[in-house]
Amino acid sequence: MKLDLKKELALIAVVVLPFIYLAIIWESLPVQVPMHWNIQGDVDRYGKKIELLLIPIMLPLLTYLLFLLMPFIDPKNKITKMGSKYQSIKTLMTILMSMLASLILYFSKNQALMNPNYIMLFLGLLFVILGNYFKTIKANYFIGIKTPWTLENETVWKLTHELAGKLWFVGGLILVGSSLLLEKQLVFTIGLIIGLIISLIPTFYSYFIFKKLANTD
Repeated sequence: MKLDLKKELALIAVVVLPFIYLAIIWESLPVQVPMHWNIQGDVDRYGKKIELLLIPIMLPLLTYLLFLLMPFIDPKNKITKMGSKYQSIKTLMTILMSMLASLILYFSKNQALMNPNYIMLFLGLLFVILGNYFKTIKANYFIGIKTPWTLENETVWKLTHELAGKLWFVGGLILVGSSLLLEKQLVFTIGLIIGLIISLIPTFYSYFIFKKLANTD
């Protein structure tokens, strides 16, 4: 897959933004900063501020690098069949992870404003983005519902991702709406339920469709 230098430079700039923000707030950060919050929004672990470097590294940087490398390590070059859709997914995911990293860093500096609902909001947006693209994703080893049955049969892949796309999109919208309107403990429960539904239903569905098609041959 040929890289578009202008697009890649723009994405690299997006990746760098949380690093720049961290550098700006570095001197104003205390020696010990919050590193983890519970579902009530209370800090349950502190760490040295140097640990905050892991946030932009593990979120936007790692996301970007994984998407950058996938086409080159794809054993059957299936990623290239996605065309421009792959670049769109890479762009949206990198932007979302950069925003999430910046938000977490902001909360590390402004502890009183921390609200777990904002994290669930980003998770909901992630579900919406992926759900929107699932029905157009070609069979591959990296993105999508990768079960033994979807990878074995392209029809199973297609049908499974049509269903998964609807579930992830609707589930994401529900989670976004809940994050904006409901209490954080309830939002966490809703997010857990949605996560189980959008993961388990497509998995079982792919198995049943595979068996159904096998019985008709």
